Amino acid sequence: MTQASQDTVRELMAQAAIVLVSPKFAENIGSAARTAANMGISRLILVCREIPDRDKMLRLATAKAAHLIDNLEHHQELGCALAPFGWVLGTSARQGRKRTTVNSPRQLMGEILPQLKNNRVALLFGPEDRGLANEELRYCNQITTIPTVDFSSLNLAQAVAILCHELHYSVLDAVSRSTFPPSVPRQGNKRELEALFTHVEKALRTIGFFKNGADDYWMKSIRQFLGRIGLKSKEIKIIRGVCQQLLWREEQKDSDKGKGE
Repeated sequence: MTQASQDTVRELMAQAAIVLVSPKFAENIGSAARTAANMGISRLILVCREIPDRDKMLRLATAKAAHLIDNLEHHQELGCALAPFGWVLGTSARQGRKRTTVNSPRQLMGEILPQLKNNRVALLFGPEDRGLANEELRYCNQITTIPTVDFSSLNLAQAVAILCHELHYSVLDAVSRSTFPPSVPRQGNKRELEALFTHVEKALRTIGFFKNGADDYWMKSIRQFLGRIGLKSKEIKIIRGVCQQLLWREEQKDSDKGKGE
């Protein structure tokens, strides 16, 4: 591989970040940092109340990944942590009627690769004992499950290693073969999307779209649909403008009724 190709791989991998939600063991964070550094990922983000013991994290991060521990980002809320990202891949071992159909990490890399040039991509992992909850998975554009034989639960550090490797291998292979897919334009980030979803929900509730307490069901479907499309910032503003106009019209109707009475 040429130096130019190696530089391209580094630039693309630098667009990705590891986001760990409420990790229980500092050693797993250190192992995750070590894996991230080995695969060219330079951002490690923790979502938890307090930053875990630094020495325990460094013990398994080793000197090679110490800079990730020293510069890790810490947030109290997941929404704040994911705000700058345009694409989020969440991990889940649990299946059920409330979970969407998921694919393996390798199957999803073809959708992630086009994002990397112009969009920040987050690989999202939940705590060791329960994984990501439905409330946390709602931020994800995609959800993946790592294929296993019988025992589906993987150690957090192992899960991070597998996803980092799949992403790095996919980028490396596409660049070396000159088969990298066309890049998608910059998309609206999670901060913009969350504001959109709030606006959409308010508008739909105002016009009586939700029936029989089905708010969560419909909003989940709307989130999945709009999240998969990859809306640009301008498109998000257009949809929010439509919602705003609809809300204004409904307010005018209520005002006119009040005057008539």
